[in-house]
Amino acid sequence: MITWHDFEKVEMRVGTILEVQDFPKANIPAYQITIDFGSELGIKKSSAQITKRYTKEELLGKQIIAVINFPNKQIADFMSECLVLGSVGNDYDVVLLTSDFPVENGLRVR
Repeated sequence: MITWHDFEKVEMRVGTILEVQDFPKANIPAYQITIDFGSELGIKKSSAQITKRYTKEELLGKQIIAVINFPNKQIADFMSECLVLGSVGNDYDVVLLTSDFPVENGLRVR
């Protein structure tokens, strides 16, 4: 069990995907994505293992949820700056966590 105080330390924010690139050096198929978290938080990049369910084209403009206050993580030759959230099924079949309605980039998720 964690406390409410522990949970509040995790900064989950809404962001809009601006750019999606293939990531051929990833061990598990992934995309390199660029996400806009609004004027206060700016643009961040992430590696996301979401290639089974999503094409690059359908990801553009999609609002997603990500944890933005983890330390950066080196993945092959790429520095991931946030963790895109999704439910993970068998064989890395990831379904992204999203917002039902368009909202302002950078809004906190609680």
